[in-house]
Amino acid sequence: MARLYPGQPVVGVGCLVFRGGRILLVKRKYPPGRGKWSIPGGHVRLGETLEEVAARELEEETGIKGRPLGVVNVDDAITVDDKGVRYHYVLITVLLEDLGGEPRGGDDAEEAGFYTLDEALKLNLTPSTLGLIDKITRGMLCLEKPIKPRRYRPAD
Repeated sequence: MARLYPGQPVVGVGCLVFRGGRILLVKRKYPPGRGKWSIPGGHVRLGETLEEVAARELEEETGIKGRPLGVVNVDDAITVDDKGVRYHYVLITVLLEDLGGEPRGGDDAEEAGFYTLDEALKLNLTPSTLGLIDKITRGMLCLEKPIKPRRYRPAD
């Protein structure tokens, strides 16, 4: 599926991980947002659950292992230009328990590290990560009780 000028929205999963009160961020290697900081994440592959993509992307991009706890946020990220919809992502944020590992840039990330929220706000953040941190600081996310996704089999 095309990311640039897609025919339909692309589902992306962001990985929200804390260690000692610090949030895990990566410096993006590729567009959109190349050179900006965001939570790690990536696209859902066909047949992959939200929990599977969150655990996979977290380890691929940062070397950190995590156990998905559930969904804590959903946002739209839509960029429009004179040619039409340039990007359209549905961003689902999954909270993960930190199971350890040293953060490092990998796969789609140049760098990775844990930052206080104040330190993070001084970085060049993607708009979606800036919005997520704003929700965290204003207590708008239920981090204590994330929503556990269910896997359904459609009726024939």
